[in-house]
Amino acid sequence: MTASPRAVELALAAAQAAADKLGHDLLILDVSERLAITDCFVLASAGNERQVKGIVDEVEEKLRPLGAKPVRREGEREGHWVLLDFVDVVVHVQRDEERVFYSLERLWKDCPVIPFTDATVGAAAGAATSASASGASSAAGSLGGGSANAL
Repeated sequence: MTASPRAVELALAAAQAAADKLGHDLLILDVSERLAITDCFVLASAGNERQVKGIVDEVEEKLRPLGAKPVRREGEREGHWVLLDFVDVVVHVQRDEERVFYSLERLWKDCPVIPFTDATVGAAAGAATSASASGASSAAGSLGGGSANAL
């Protein structure tokens, strides 16, 4: 058995929401063959408690339009490790220290990884390439290089 398409859709949306709030070390694991209670784990790291909360809020906001709302939420008060249970997907948002200490990816290392690519990284890279190209041409223009009027 593998994760359902719905679970993969929610997991990818949750990972993107975490990335949008600068979550890092994002990982989606297909735990469907090991656990009967959920299909996917989404793991995200954050630098501090405020960022953990921001990621949690963003995940909930992005999954709501997809018809998903958490049936259980744990750890919110402390803000070191918040678990959001969407039934098909369980999202773990941890401070960096907790992520290293508990090492969930090591515990679930036999589970397949679902590929995730941050959509904003590709967009940012494209924008940076365009900006540097236009910056280079304007710099050349200001130096008089390549200008037809310089002849």
